[in-house]
Amino acid sequence: MSLTARPSPPAPSWWDTLPLATGPPDGPVVVGGGPTPAALIGAYRAGVFPWPLPPPSEDLPPGVPPRLAQLLRRRHRMSELPWWCPDPRAVIPAGAVRASRSLRRRVRSCGWTTTLDLRFDEVVERCRRTGTEVWITDELRAGYARLHALGWAHSLEVWDGDELAGGVFGILVGGVYVGESMFHARTDASKVALLDLDARFAAAGGRLHDVQLATDHLRTLGAVEIARADYLAALRTVRDDDVRLVTDRLPVSRLAPATAADG
Repeated sequence: MSLTARPSPPAPSWWDTLPLATGPPDGPVVVGGGPTPAALIGAYRAGVFPWPLPPPSEDLPPGVPPRLAQLLRRRHRMSELPWWCPDPRAVIPAGAVRASRSLRRRVRSCGWTTTLDLRFDEVVERCRRTGTEVWITDELRAGYARLHALGWAHSLEVWDGDELAGGVFGILVGGVYVGESMFHARTDASKVALLDLDARFAAAGGRLHDVQLATDHLRTLGAVEIARADYLAALRTVRDDDVRLVTDRLPVSRLAPATAADG
């Protein structure tokens, strides 16, 4: 069994000095700087994530909450990078990703397999090219690639034979996995990616999936909203946990008995 390595040691960060609990609930808490490894690692460990604003002419990603969509549509893309720490925060407890009856059938019969960190760059690129996703800029893509090389960013790939059918990527901060984006080239493949990642994450001692903003789609998968202060407190408690994910190729069918009933 192969496991992910420990990430590079985090340096002390000014992000930890910010009064994030009293920052704007639905706007950037910081604007400026770039997605360097130090900035990204410090931000994610503090509970902050980067998300460039699209210009008003661009479509927003599906499922953006109305209050945030209103903010985004009235602002032009900032020349500097906005960083966010929304209140409330959308999370899924580890081991609690929900599978509908149809998804359970897919898991039992699809014959797919999954891997971890086998095609990180390709997963990010496929997420970037999916639908109306607009936030993964060239600069951010390069930043995530550097985090992957340092052991902080991880991808989960879903395979239909030799073809990449879906995937998800995010940042592992101790016992919290911050999901950034997912894609599918087969029906339900992104849901299978999250379900499989959840199984690996929970088995490794993970505590919480941070899915950032609640959408109807994420709610069907088990997402709930918690107060920002509660999220930040939970993150501080587990952000230094030693969580190592299994990277082996595994059959999706192994997930069928453990999927939670959803009707």
